[in-house]
Amino acid sequence: MSMRRERIPVPLIKRRLPSGRGAMLQPNVTGDDDARLSGRFWGVVLATGVAAGLLGDLMMLILFLVEHAAFGVNERGETFQQAVTHASGWHRVTPLLIGGVFGGVAWYLLRRYTRGRTSEVDEVLWTGEGRLSVRRSFGSAVISEIVIGLGASLGRESAPKLLGAVSGNVLSGWTRLTPAQCRLLVACGAGAGLAAVYNVPLGGALFAAEVLIGSVNLPVVLPALACAATATLTSWLYLPSHAVYLNVPHYPYETRLLVWAAVVGPIVGLLAAGYIRVIGWISHHRINGWPAIFTPLAAFSVLALIALAYPQLYGNGKGMAHHAFLGLGSLALLAALSVLKPFVTALCLGSGASGGLFTPVLSTGAVLGGSLGLLWGLVWPGSPVGAYALIGAAATMGAAMQAPLAALVLVLDLTHSGLALVVPMIVATVFATTTTRWVDGYSIYSARLSGAVNAVD
Repeated sequence: MSMRRERIPVPLIKRRLPSGRGAMLQPNVTGDDDARLSGRFWGVVLATGVAAGLLGDLMMLILFLVEHAAFGVNERGETFQQAVTHASGWHRVTPLLIGGVFGGVAWYLLRRYTRGRTSEVDEVLWTGEGRLSVRRSFGSAVISEIVIGLGASLGRESAPKLLGAVSGNVLSGWTRLTPAQCRLLVACGAGAGLAAVYNVPLGGALFAAEVLIGSVNLPVVLPALACAATATLTSWLYLPSHAVYLNVPHYPYETRLLVWAAVVGPIVGLLAAGYIRVIGWISHHRINGWPAIFTPLAAFSVLALIALAYPQLYGNGKGMAHHAFLGLGSLALLAALSVLKPFVTALCLGSGASGGLFTPVLSTGAVLGGSLGLLWGLVWPGSPVGAYALIGAAATMGAAMQAPLAALVLVLDLTHSGLALVVPMIVATVFATTTTRWVDGYSIYSARLSGAVNAVD
């Protein structure tokens, strides 16, 4: 019986090598299947990348304008965290309260007048139920960036990820691509949106392949890379082309880091599993209907009160992670932030607010790694705190996303550092991700899905 498989596209060279073996014996060199990588498809991939890059620029422009108006960011060359820290009590609290009022009303009206329409990328990709709503998606993206600019503890990547996916959805409809091609393009667009705003083309492409499609083979990786690179290049029209986290030292490898990674990996995995369960419970029980007008204000008020003592909790946590990567912060501060950041992020999500979890999880992992590293240093001193923070960030992200490859590449992409720490980073990430998978298996994305398409695992 012949096991020969036809490759699509058919190669220009028809004659096989003398062995008679086919190219598709290599597992990742598969045929295109239903999502044929035709010339028209490649054109739409590039167009989606351009759209994702431009829309990513627009979302970041909105975010930066709001941060400037609320806290005077960039007036004195300060970062967002520095501006929040230097603000007086009422100046720090007022923008968050405004964000609570605005977000509650805006999200209520948007959801009321777009009822039944979808703006969840993961749900569309994993369940195949319908297309993304342009109006609901764009409205949700803009509201999210405004509220995050005012200080809400949510990730800024949700909006560009969503709009990149919408771009792929709309363009595939205009060009009459097949449903399978549309699905692949939506995933590529979502990864490209992430790549554009964080300047992480490799990480964005791998996010699309590993997380959204769940397959790292050539017919998926090639368009994902092309779309992410195009979006990143386009985003440079407005956004900088350097690493998100600047001046992170190139920490050297040390045996104590490897031993620590093996010890701490399962601990991170257990904590990640618990956090994912909290996110899933809150997402299922989040406030709906007219009470959702008021709950963001209540949640943001609690955040504002806590942040009077810990201003690092404002926003997505970028500054918090950066300080940890640089080795800054005491044991008490890092430990407190590792508990408070997931708490206030869950509080914001539970109030009905929409936003991402990428940077909040990354920052939680960074401060958690830094605090556990400082404790380890009491027993086996010598390694810098920043090295522990990098390893902790990768392990936490890998476990939370259930995507170890994407997590590792994203940390390297975001910092342009850490290559010497790759082995301990891998060890911690493998142990953490395996532990989370063994304990539960959900990710921060699958845990947030609404309803139950299939309740049996």
